[in-house]
This record gives sequence, structure tokens and C-alpha cells, in this order.
Amino acid sequence: MGVRTIRIIAGEVTATATLDDSRTADAIWKALPIEAKASTWGDEIYFDIGIAVAAESPKEVVALGDVAYWPPGSAFCLFFGRTPASTGDEPRAASGVNVFGRVTGDPTVFKKVRAGTRVKLERTDTKKG
Repeated sequence: MGVRTIRIIAGEVTATATLDDSRTADAIWKALPIEAKASTWGDEIYFDIGIAVAAESPKEVVALGDVAYWPPGSAFCLFFGRTPASTGDEPRAASGVNVFGRVTGDPTVFKKVRAGTRVKLERTDTKKG
């Protein structure tokens, strides 16, 4: 299928993320575009995306810039720093998440995003299936 990238627009912040070849990435790619209001949990943005995806190699400790899906909340998650569950500097999810991509560039730009900000996820190239 080639490299799939999405644009994440949150208020004045825009970033690109590259998706992997997982079932989670496939399901989210098919559901795009998605728009919702952001919630924040420490240095994490998350929001319900209205699709159900089963757990797929879930993990709690993630890397800076990881984009993931949280099955209990049907939520898209973007990690850019510590969360209330972190024990050190690592981003840590509330419970296991399916990591399906990574932000290109500096994910800490999302520190400017506040709860309630409208976030849009869209394909960067709408010509590809």
C-alpha cells in the first residue's frame, strides 16, 4: 500500500504522522477524515473517534510522538510528553494502547493545544485509496 501519512490539525498546531501497516492503522485510515474535540491527560491529546478496533499488541509505555488507539475509549491518542501515569520521563498510557504511527518532527508542539480544541485528522494525499 505504500507509506500512508495523515495530517493532524489541532487549533493553530499542524503536524504530519506516518502510519504503520497494522489493522489499527487500516481501520483509522478508512475512517478519515475525523474531527472531534480534544481532551488532554498530561502531555497527551485524546478523543473518541467512533470506531471500534480490537487490542493489537497493546502497550502502556510508548515513545514521544507515538500515535495510538485506546480500545476502552475508542480513542485516538497522541503522546508528546509525560502523563499522570508516567513514572519517569516516558509517556505512559492509562492502559494498553495500539501504537499505529508516529508524528514526523517535534511532537512537543502539541503542548500548546488545550482541552476542547477542535482536532481534525485527514489523509495528506486524498488521491490515494
